[in-house]
Amino acid sequence: MTISAPETTTTKLENTGALGYKKHTDGGWGLVPIQTRSERFASTDVTDFPAVTGREAAWKLTPVDRVSDLIDGQLDGTEYNFTVTEAPGVSVEWVNRSDARIGTAGKPEDRAAANAWSQVEKALSITISGEESGTVRIERANLGSAPRAAHTVIEAKPLSRGLIILHNTGKARLTENVEIIVGDAANITVVTVQQWDDDAVHLASHFSKVGRDAKIKHVVVTLGGSVVRINPSTHLVGTGADVDALGLYFADAGQHLEQQVYVDHDAPHTRSRVNYKGALQGTGARTVWIGDVLIRQSATGTDSYEQNRNLVLTDGTRADSIPNLEIETGDIAGAGHASATGRFDDEQLFYLQARGIREDEARRLVVRGFLTDIVQQIGDPELQEKLQDAIEQELTRTRLSTDGS
Repeated sequence: MTISAPETTTTKLENTGALGYKKHTDGGWGLVPIQTRSERFASTDVTDFPAVTGREAAWKLTPVDRVSDLIDGQLDGTEYNFTVTEAPGVSVEWVNRSDARIGTAGKPEDRAAANAWSQVEKALSITISGEESGTVRIERANLGSAPRAAHTVIEAKPLSRGLIILHNTGKARLTENVEIIVGDAANITVVTVQQWDDDAVHLASHFSKVGRDAKIKHVVVTLGGSVVRINPSTHLVGTGADVDALGLYFADAGQHLEQQVYVDHDAPHTRSRVNYKGALQGTGARTVWIGDVLIRQSATGTDSYEQNRNLVLTDGTRADSIPNLEIETGDIAGAGHASATGRFDDEQLFYLQARGIREDEARRLVVRGFLTDIVQQIGDPELQEKLQDAIEQELTRTRLSTDGS
């Protein structure tokens, strides 16, 4: 945990800020690390970012060589095919990139997100205006193997309610930005599900801006893809704003699944709960979770807690888990973080086996209970059942790999 002094001046960052560094204040020579998460460089123009080397703070845990075409290459920014199941009080349409809402929730903090922003032609707009909660499903399948850019804007009008599910399957090489604007007293859930093919690559930045007494539940579920990196950031700008940031991921052999989560408490009496859980199996399975929480001087009365837990099922895996908590005021309700990575709890297994349950089934029960805690909070029975089935399929793979089949 880092306790930092309140900022007294604001300095425009040079391009070096995108690397996680800035110039010395005593003459400008040399480089020093950025001291607060809020100082990270942001821009919608890809040319403002230097070339990515893999040593930058934002990229040092990512296999840059496997995603370089999305960071620097030419992207297809045209409209793509999708299917939608709409609900009353929700509209879905394509809008021009000149739409006034674009850029209001956040700006790219890395070159891949800026590359998508610079090349996309239109944005998919999802507007929630109804006060009766409805569910909208957006299905994207088989976006192809060519590098592609996308942009989505989700706006929840004041007092509105809704559940938005963004479900991804099939082939893809995609870099995108998702903006979520939550109006005063609105209450929405946004779920993004990644069940891509084994060779798919997906980089996404999600930006949420939450108004007064508004609430968002943001859920990231990643169960497929070669490299999938979903970075959600939430800016709590209104008094009483609230976020539940939840995540579930299951990495198989050779998969890289990454999440860099950021919660910015910028108003009094805001609340955040961050809870990400993952499982890993197979040689080369890799997960990365970085959780940054900033409680600004203006965010008195904040109540915040973040945690990440990883369950290692086989040898040859790696899980990086890095929680960070930065506090600029002592007048808060509470703040904390936790991180844990380990194998099965022997006591749990012994308890189940002592009651006649076979060891392999006992292990399945432990993993299922560990992961479904997140699934059950989504709030959509149909999707929850599908995800439970997908987890069962992953656990079957685990049994086969441990049996040597």
